[in-house]
Amino acid sequence: MKPSGSVIEGSLVAAFEREVAELVGGRTCVAVDEGRSALALALSALGVARGDEVVVPSYAPVGAADAIRLVGAVPVFADIDPVSYCLDPEAVAVVLSPRTVAIVAAHQFGHPAAMRELGALAERHGVALLEYASRAYGAALDGRLVGTFGLMAVFGFGVATQDAVLARRLRGLRTGDAVPAEESAAVARGELERVAGFTARRRANARVFDSALTGVLPPYAAEGTRHVYQRYVVRVPGNGRPDRDAFAKALAARGVDASVPVTTPVHRLPAYRSGAHLPHTERAAAETLSLPVHPMLTEREVERVVQACNALGGLMG
Repeated sequence: MKPSGSVIEGSLVAAFEREVAELVGGRTCVAVDEGRSALALALSALGVARGDEVVVPSYAPVGAADAIRLVGAVPVFADIDPVSYCLDPEAVAVVLSPRTVAIVAAHQFGHPAAMRELGALAERHGVALLEYASRAYGAALDGRLVGTFGLMAVFGFGVATQDAVLARRLRGLRTGDAVPAEESAAVARGELERVAGFTARRRANARVFDSALTGVLPPYAAEGTRHVYQRYVVRVPGNGRPDRDAFAKALAARGVDASVPVTTPVHRLPAYRSGAHLPHTERAAAETLSLPVHPMLTEREVERVVQACNALGGLMG
């Protein structure tokens, strides 16, 4: 049985929320049960309703677009910056309309989005800026943690905000099965304890790749950013998808399990198919590959990845 709202305070759920708050600049955290949409909860707290438009990247998990539809709003896709893979503020400006009520900036693969530019844009147009930070826990921009820029920040475990009114709304909307079970909170607290160590190991593996890889184009980390490399996404030189797929197959033959980070951009999925012109999104989807960077990799396994990529040389004939 899930704990009722009357006993949440003092529970493992409340302890988890306090610990998360300490790690996101003291903002209030409202935990959400795994499998429930924290973004949908955040949009509902904002009062987003049927017919409203919310700008979101297409080169991202489909869950963000699903959450927008869940509250009755319309996802509007904007193109990405070709090197950070995050929303391009100039592309966002092009798709804003009188019906736009929010922008959802995803910190893609652990790289912070251009929050200062997006924040200025949102302020000029009177729309809310939300952060989709489930892939960037611990990332930072100019020394400031992601999750502390937008009106609300959505993580895999819930929503963080410094707005007391929104926090109360979030708690009021989080009812029934949306409240995490005590067992889930206990597991999540254990994961929090490991976040810093896991992030340090991923960043260490990424530093090795950055310095040693020659067969692929390593990911970009803009000046002033702290990239946490939730995924280590490279570009494969060649002629797009055929060469990228051949490269991945050749890596697999050498014992390296690489994967395509975004197989199909959301705007090309049947449920969301649109005429949006997103050239950088299309090119990224065709050229990118995610190399293993997880914290459990041994030094020998990291070396194997480097050797395999460099032996292939990037370009597949």
